[in-house]
Amino acid sequence: MTNKSAQDRDEWAAKIAALDGPDRAPRAGKAPITVARIVDAAFRLVETDGFEALTMRRVAAALQTGPASLYAHVRNKAELDELLISEVCARVPVPEPDPARWTEQMLGICRALRDEYLRYPGISRAALAAAPNSLDALRLSEGMLTVLLAAKVPPQSAAWAIDAAFLYVSAYCFEVSLRTHSDTGVDQRVLDRDDLAERYRMLPADRFPSTVAHIRELTSGEGHERFEFTLTALLGGLAPARS
Repeated sequence: MTNKSAQDRDEWAAKIAALDGPDRAPRAGKAPITVARIVDAAFRLVETDGFEALTMRRVAAALQTGPASLYAHVRNKAELDELLISEVCARVPVPEPDPARWTEQMLGICRALRDEYLRYPGISRAALAAAPNSLDALRLSEGMLTVLLAAKVPPQSAAWAIDAAFLYVSAYCFEVSLRTHSDTGVDQRVLDRDDLAERYRMLPADRFPSTVAHIRELTSGEGHERFEFTLTALLGGLAPARS
């Protein structure tokens, strides 16, 4: 055997030995990538930077890995969005139907969903982009349908009311996220309302008499007052079937 062959063999043997060496050992304390860790990292990112900042690459960076590692568990961004909405829905409690309190129970479900959405700025946009088809979202739909049916609301009215409620809650929360300064916590709606009132006051009263006469009413509403009004009005239009 020549010296060159012996040297090549020794190098080959060293490479084989290095397979179990310290450079190949798993990093201590580094948890494996799982769907749960991906979802948790995505929630943290949305909570701090908003839904617009959510990308597979940024989630991967937060987990100190590459995007390819994520795709082994989550197919794409659309699936990640669905997982997030599913988890949000899973956190919303569904009460046992009480026909005497059905309106308050429906409002309670919608309020809880609203609060979860607002915790993660802009995340309700994912709910607007696709029909709620996860099991957790369907659990909410089932719960709301059961509450309404127990109150003798006609099935067709109940079905459409649930759809309208989901749509309104998602749209309301998305609008709030667009109008809130995440860095300062300032609600831009207050600033927009003052600006809108000023614009209304500039209108010629002879051409916009109703608007000019009711500027205060058109621009009023604190906190979630408009949210409560809209859903209460929606539910108020549901006439329980007579026995």
